[in-house]
Amino acid sequence: MITRRAMLALMASSAIPTSLKAASNADRTLNTALADDLKLSQAERLPANPRVVNLQSMTREPGEQGGTVRMLIGRQKDIRYVPIYSYSRMIGYNEQLEMVPDILESYEVEEGRIFTFHLRAGHKWSDGSPLTAEDFRYYWEDVILNAEYLRSGPPARLKVNGDVAKFEVLDELTVRYSWDLPMPRFLSMLAAPIPQTLALPSAYMKQFHAKYQEPEMLNKFMEENRVDDWTRLHRKMSRQNRPENPNLPTLEAWRPRTFSPAEQFIFERNPYFHRVDENGVQLPYIDRLVLNVSSAGLIGAKTATGESDLQATAVGLTDYTLIKEAEKRFPIKVSLWRSTRGSSVALFPNLTCKDEVWRALFQDVRVRRAMSLGINRREINQVICYGLARESANTVLPESPLFKPEYSSDWSHYDPDQANALLDEAGMSTRASNGIRLLPDGRYANITIESAGESTLETDVLELITDHFRQIGIALFIRNSQRDIFRSRVVGGEVLMSAWQGLDNGLPSADMPPTELAPTTNDQLQWPLWGLYYLSGHSQGKPADMAKVQELGLLLDKWLLTTTTEQREEIWHMMLEIHADQVFSIGTVNSTLQPVVKSRSLQNVPEDGLYGFEPMSYMGVYMPDTFWIKEVG
Repeated sequence: MITRRAMLALMASSAIPTSLKAASNADRTLNTALADDLKLSQAERLPANPRVVNLQSMTREPGEQGGTVRMLIGRQKDIRYVPIYSYSRMIGYNEQLEMVPDILESYEVEEGRIFTFHLRAGHKWSDGSPLTAEDFRYYWEDVILNAEYLRSGPPARLKVNGDVAKFEVLDELTVRYSWDLPMPRFLSMLAAPIPQTLALPSAYMKQFHAKYQEPEMLNKFMEENRVDDWTRLHRKMSRQNRPENPNLPTLEAWRPRTFSPAEQFIFERNPYFHRVDENGVQLPYIDRLVLNVSSAGLIGAKTATGESDLQATAVGLTDYTLIKEAEKRFPIKVSLWRSTRGSSVALFPNLTCKDEVWRALFQDVRVRRAMSLGINRREINQVICYGLARESANTVLPESPLFKPEYSSDWSHYDPDQANALLDEAGMSTRASNGIRLLPDGRYANITIESAGESTLETDVLELITDHFRQIGIALFIRNSQRDIFRSRVVGGEVLMSAWQGLDNGLPSADMPPTELAPTTNDQLQWPLWGLYYLSGHSQGKPADMAKVQELGLLLDKWLLTTTTEQREEIWHMMLEIHADQVFSIGTVNSTLQPVVKSRSLQNVPEDGLYGFEPMSYMGVYMPDTFWIKEVG
């Protein structure tokens, strides 16, 4: 329930300020307009043809509107989870990971390069303004193609062979994007946890755009929001994936009502949301989400005492016993979903590190294979994961249609004898008296493995791997630092090896782009400089100088020009085979268990599920707008 203090704050503000800053604590929370919106009939608030969600076909129960769901977050910016959970997308995945129209009424794809999108007649933004082709035109022409706004031009992800799409408004409810060559990743970009934006609420956003607003008023808005030009103002006011502006109309299930900074953030139902159940009841069922900021380290304990009605973030397997025991005393229930990461903890030797000796060794496949063979995954599984995880390389999961057993098993069995032999062959045969190998330049084979230190699972796994590596003559030392510092050191080549989670998407289909398998971004810890080279359009970083990595890049380029699923599937398997053989990252276990805790009164939360960022959008694919509260006696 909402606390009295929060309710008073909710009622205190009588006006909606234009800027994101708040004048006082009393007006940090917007006065709810929900009651006024709901004076309109449901038919007036819904599109003419809303999306119908048949819950019974999903083995769930149609519910009732109403109620509040509390969640805990570890920091204010974690409110960004709400639009991921809400998962309102132009086109989205269903539970079978098939693409279906959501915000769009329908769409057509021709030749893999022409995309025609049809909007729902009568669909409205959360402020009641109409969603039309003008909102798409505004974003494309006045933002994407605006040279003042994007000085380096349209994002590379929207280009094919260097050319951006041709955009057309066919009528008030129909738009088209077309490229000269195929664009197979376009739809998956729209279905992503953080989707490619295609539309902004133009009626609201034009007041912050130099093309439409008077300079005097723009200057006033810039001063209020402490920015020094209109483009920064526009970005700040238009962030859809960071719901920090309660004034920004949204298409998500819940709209933000609270200004930052705050200790409690309120999201209330979007009265114009476009989905209904099979009985015609408008979704979301839940009226209000209340996110309370807490110390991340206390979220597990607070969840166990019933302070959260729905919790998965900041709760791990180490909290499971406590929460399971708490079921006896509090009206909560904990389920165990499976993580969708390619590896729950993976090691990433930095193939572009500054240390020339280690760089040469890491680029030797024998060294990477030896390190993988030197890890006792069974011990990790039994000691840390209670034997409930899968011992595996960092690869796709069995639930993926692309899975083959060899992708998981190649070079991932425990064989310290073979690992030692491979390291001997790679020029590391000499050992010091303490058993640690010597590098070709005479230094000890000491590796400082670095991470952001944000996971107790990671810490526990690394402690075991430290013992495993000593048996093959490598001394491992663990260093944790803040995420930003850690990432900067990796790109700078200062980090020899990193620990992080494996593939973001362990559940790919052939029609999802294999961008994680080739250098595409500087966030890829095994080859950050090569990824930066791709990301920057060859203006920064360095081109890959390993033949197998170059082959991955060529295969990705080939995938990006495919027109059929069969072509894409063939390329995916070629890339997965290279990864299994070359061990560019070293997986440990996957399919680890993720506690999902809910109030006993909260209905339609799956007992079993797959939990991960991509493609599941954490809980998003399971449609939290269909969760509802049932009074339990």
